[in-house]
Amino acid sequence: MKSYKSISLLVYFIVSISFMEILLKAFSTGFTPSSRFLLPFLLSSTTAILLFIVSSLFKNKTGFFIAFILLISTGFMYASQFIYHQSFRNFYSLYSAGNATQIFEFWNDIWGLILENWLVVPLFFVPALILLTIGRKLFAFNRLTKLSAVAFVCLLILPYVVGVAIIYSSDKKQHSAYDLYFNSHNSILSVQKLGLITMMQLDFQRSLTGWAPTMEAPVLEVTAPLAPILIDELVEDRKESLIKVEYNTMDIDFEKLISTEQDPTIQEIHQYIQTVPATKKNEFTGIYEGYNLVLITAESFAPYAVHPEVTPTLYKLVNEGYKFTNFYNPLWDVGTTDGEYVANIGLLPKTGVWSFEESSKNYLPFAMGNQLRKQGYITKAYHNHSYKFYRRDLSHPNMGYDYKGLGNGLNVKKTWPESDVEMFEKTVSEYVNEEKFHAYYMTVSGHMQYNFTGNMMAHKNKKLVENLPYSEEGKAYLATQIELDRSLQYLLTQLEEAGVAEKTLIALSADHYPYGLDPVVIDELTGHSVEPTFEIFKSPFILYTKGMEPMTVDKLSSSLDIIPTLSNLLGLQYDSRLLMGQDIFSDAEPIVPLLDRSFLTNKGTYNSVTKQFTPHKGESIEEGYIEFISHTINQKFYYSAKMLETNYYQHVIPQTD
Repeated sequence: MKSYKSISLLVYFIVSISFMEILLKAFSTGFTPSSRFLLPFLLSSTTAILLFIVSSLFKNKTGFFIAFILLISTGFMYASQFIYHQSFRNFYSLYSAGNATQIFEFWNDIWGLILENWLVVPLFFVPALILLTIGRKLFAFNRLTKLSAVAFVCLLILPYVVGVAIIYSSDKKQHSAYDLYFNSHNSILSVQKLGLITMMQLDFQRSLTGWAPTMEAPVLEVTAPLAPILIDELVEDRKESLIKVEYNTMDIDFEKLISTEQDPTIQEIHQYIQTVPATKKNEFTGIYEGYNLVLITAESFAPYAVHPEVTPTLYKLVNEGYKFTNFYNPLWDVGTTDGEYVANIGLLPKTGVWSFEESSKNYLPFAMGNQLRKQGYITKAYHNHSYKFYRRDLSHPNMGYDYKGLGNGLNVKKTWPESDVEMFEKTVSEYVNEEKFHAYYMTVSGHMQYNFTGNMMAHKNKKLVENLPYSEEGKAYLATQIELDRSLQYLLTQLEEAGVAEKTLIALSADHYPYGLDPVVIDELTGHSVEPTFEIFKSPFILYTKGMEPMTVDKLSSSLDIIPTLSNLLGLQYDSRLLMGQDIFSDAEPIVPLLDRSFLTNKGTYNSVTKQFTPHKGESIEEGYIEFISHTINQKFYYSAKMLETNYYQHVIPQTD
């Protein structure tokens, strides 16, 4: 009987973890076609056996107490990942967990999410509660004999070996279990196909070993329309016109760099960059040369924040400047900081880390602060929340800015969230009368949660939205965007009074879409059902200066294109091959990559999870097109990570003070 009770405790650990896995999927990612049950069950069974062995090293009350603590801890891990997913639409990595003190600054939001999910969160602790109440009657807590311990250690290995064997025998295509286990990182798909515990175990292993995603060049049968067009293959009457074309490049001798480089990784990056087509200079090159620049990353800004009556300044800037009708702001692994990194650095973020913080140790010649400071501009950066959050105290000075946030010189009232209006009121005077200036802002007023009780900016502007025909959550979101709208109104007024409005370019994009909004509310605000794979990321991009001729830009583009586009417009010397985006006004074929390697091009959209390509009306694709674009995107992710890891720019561009 005691033997039966001991074995039943092992079974209980296995059932408990399987229950938590199913619960997590049910209320976060859902049971999608990519969900799997056998692999997560087998791989997590190893953890369950390990927990059983640990608790069975002790007997009686001590063994019971250890088993209870282990189940409580496991429940907390699953519950915390569930809450994190509810907040950020992703699962946290070990790197993020190591910065948990910063995440806990959002304790009001965290508590609000726990209350909002009060029926779900306690379920993760049900196994521990059952053990606590009736576990002593159901299970025996005996110390394992040496022979039994050896047997269970062997049993510990078995399910994992079987699981890995299944992974090996499965297909090895992108996003397969094999790919996720050995070659790539995608938290959502890893949880769906491998289980949360395996995702976290892989993350732990990779953080210890310094692992980075691998990339193998596929065998592509690329047809003629996809192959690069070489100048010497063109007819004679086109050669002369091409020779006159100027490109946004710098004088870099890659052949010499390759031949003298000792580091094989740096040499590999040189070889890749050498193959990247440079973008041409064009009629927009330098049209804002010498202009001041105010660059803004706006928290959770989205198309439905633009309203002619509610947010008239945003409406004005969107419609009276360059009106980008096909611009996207993808959501990356680490929400705001990755979104900020892409828009400011022009590289894709590396998974598993905070790329912006990691970049603080690197030379970043193409960040706007560094570029314009060399041109004699005064360069300032501001953030109206904690100045150390996401370690902006490290990343932003490294981009060439004199940086202020809450706690190091920006004396805005500490609320949650803080006021964008107050930030602009306290900072514009610091630069607006300078001969040449560049200011960068990361706003916070648009932050979730969207309600009138825990969000001070929503509460502040409540009366301005109370008559709108939306739900309370929708009204609260718009109320937070009113704060951004009024801060921009203040900025325009100050630029006008200083006499520099016509010589100041304003550029604004979001960090990400407002994922804190319920999808039903997003549909409500847009007036239609928003497609969740691509359309959800569609966003305005503001480029505006007083007196400009409004112009609609239909070209496909994304936040990855901001740095090369601004560099071209301002007439700055930069090398378009060294950035992963491209000048929107160039004639380069556009590609918008998403985190899961889905993509948008002029020809259509490709969902990398379902493997479905949807062509635009009247478009068709050549054989090998999807593989070609997918490989191009994989290269962008792979080499962006390598450039971050190796401080690559210092190897190709002379670093000057």
